[in-house]
Amino acid sequence: MKQPVSSPTNPARRKTLQQLAAVGAVIASPHSWGQETPNCLLTPAQTEGPYFVPEAPQRSDIRSNPADGTLSAGTPLQLQLQLLAVQNNRCGPLANAMVDIWHCDADGLYSGVHDRYADTSSQQFLRGYQISDAQGRVRFLTIYPGWYPGRAVHIHFKVRADAGNGRMHLLTSQLYFDDRITDAVYRQPPYAGRTSRYPRNAQDGIYRRGGSELTMAPVPGAGGYLARFAIGVRTG
Repeated sequence: MKQPVSSPTNPARRKTLQQLAAVGAVIASPHSWGQETPNCLLTPAQTEGPYFVPEAPQRSDIRSNPADGTLSAGTPLQLQLQLLAVQNNRCGPLANAMVDIWHCDADGLYSGVHDRYADTSSQQFLRGYQISDAQGRVRFLTIYPGWYPGRAVHIHFKVRADAGNGRMHLLTSQLYFDDRITDAVYRQPPYAGRTSRYPRNAQDGIYRRGGSELTMAPVPGAGGYLARFAIGVRTG
């Protein structure tokens, strides 16, 4: 039997939100991200879309459906995000923030929903959240997303961090992929069996509203791809 999506009263998620409210965002001096120094730029917000599920599990490897352990087929993707608290043109690590990511599988299906394509409301594949460390970093292991008609290839993300006085710093947006890299990935199974994807980045109306600032260029590694991205969140 499939495990149902957790209810909004999930104790683990409630405890995490309470911990966030007790800590707050960290502002520090600029720092390095690997061999690069991120710019103190705000990341553009984009639409949440219809498939956000508040009760995703806390985990780094989001490939499986927790109910039965089934792994989503696809090219492995290591996603490393670094959160930056941006205030008065200065930035530093945004620690203790909750970062959710979610995206479709190789066939274009999301978990946790019931729509015209499928009923996956009892499943939680390709969803999860992490809490950023002292350097503002979170790491996820997932697969290279698939596509569905009407949208370019993308990953959704939501950042929530305590702002004090019962308020939250919030950023909801999407990450995109260099079309040339996607073309190479999609020549391999399980993506190769589908018809040609559309739209590409330039034809996606949502992408055209800031997507060029949200586009990643993953590099080959560990039997799949590695992508890094710095996310600037307004904190003042």
